[in-house]
Amino acid sequence: MVQVRCFGAGDPLYEAYHDEEWGRPVADSPDERELFERVCLEGFQAGLSWITVLRKREAFRAAFADFDPAAVAEFGDDDVTRLMADAGIVRNRLKIEATVTNARALLALHDEGERLADLVALHTPAARERPPLSFADVPAQTAESLALSKALKKRGFRFVGPTTMYALLQAVGAVDDHIQGCWLARQARQEALEANARVHS
Repeated sequence: MVQVRCFGAGDPLYEAYHDEEWGRPVADSPDERELFERVCLEGFQAGLSWITVLRKREAFRAAFADFDPAAVAEFGDDDVTRLMADAGIVRNRLKIEATVTNARALLALHDEGERLADLVALHTPAARERPPLSFADVPAQTAESLALSKALKKRGFRFVGPTTMYALLQAVGAVDDHIQGCWLARQARQEALEANARVHS
């Protein structure tokens, strides 16, 4: 039986991302590097297809010290020059500089006793009653993603617009946009309902 997916059919890398990562919470850690990576990669994806970024993911990790926020926060002009010459990543100066800025913003957030994961949780919408019929029924942004974008910008983050933040909410399972018919829709919906109940309890 052929498994129906929201996206990625026929591309093993894309299929694995859909089946194993998209719509699932990231691993927690004291430095929040997994969530930081997702924020950064979503920013790099702006204006591009996600598969383009996904294919460059390992190169991104190598270029940005495995997205260790403390390490990236120390990057200077020489590092930006190095990264602009790295054909393995998306060589966009504004996005590269934003990644460094966001690492510093994340460290400052931690210094203030806040966590990025908590901000995401605070802007998690109520769970859908049923899966969307197709991606035509999935919004590009929501009131929650707009509020999250504003909250992060206020704290010094860049390339975190409301559309990018909605993509982040999708990616980390804060919203369940597996479409009707997708083999993961039922499973993801149950996980999302449980997570949503914890957030809103």
